[in-house]
Amino acid sequence: MSPVIDVVATRLLAPAVMLAAALIVKGYTDVGEGFSAGVIVALAVGIRYVTLGRARADMTLGIARRAHVVAAAGLLIALAFGFAGVVFGEPPFTHLPRPGEPVVRIGTLELTTAIGFDVGLFLLVSGSLVVLVRNLTGLIADGESEPGREG
Repeated sequence: MSPVIDVVATRLLAPAVMLAAALIVKGYTDVGEGFSAGVIVALAVGIRYVTLGRARADMTLGIARRAHVVAAAGLLIALAFGFAGVVFGEPPFTHLPRPGEPVVRIGTLELTTAIGFDVGLFLLVSGSLVVLVRNLTGLIADGESEPGREG
C-alpha cells in the first residue's frame, strides 16, 4: 500500500466514530440509524486491517480483538430495550415512554427505548463486521496483501 493510505487508514477511526454518534443522535428525531453507524465504524476498522495487516492493526486497536464481546453485548442491549415493553404489559418494541409522558433529557437529547435499541444495534453490527474483517485479514499472510507484487 502507499504511505498515504497507511497514514489515512490509521486516522479514519475517530471521524468515523464521530459520524456514527451524530447518526445515532440524529436518529431520534427521524428514523434510527444504529445499523448505518455500525457499518461506518466497521468500515474504518476494516480499512485499518486491510492496509496495516492483522498483526499491526491488532497492536494499534486492542478492542478489535474483543469484537465478539462487543457484538454479544450489543445483542443483549438491543434485546433488552426491544422487549422492555413486555415488562410493562405492552407488545415487544413498544416505544417508551409513550407520547405525552415525561421524558428524561440530556440537553436536547431525549432518552427513550429507541436510543437504547439503536446503541445495541450499533454495537452488534460494528462488532460482528469487525470480527468478520479481522478473521478474513488473518487468512492473508503479512506482506501478501497486494496481489501481483513480489516480496
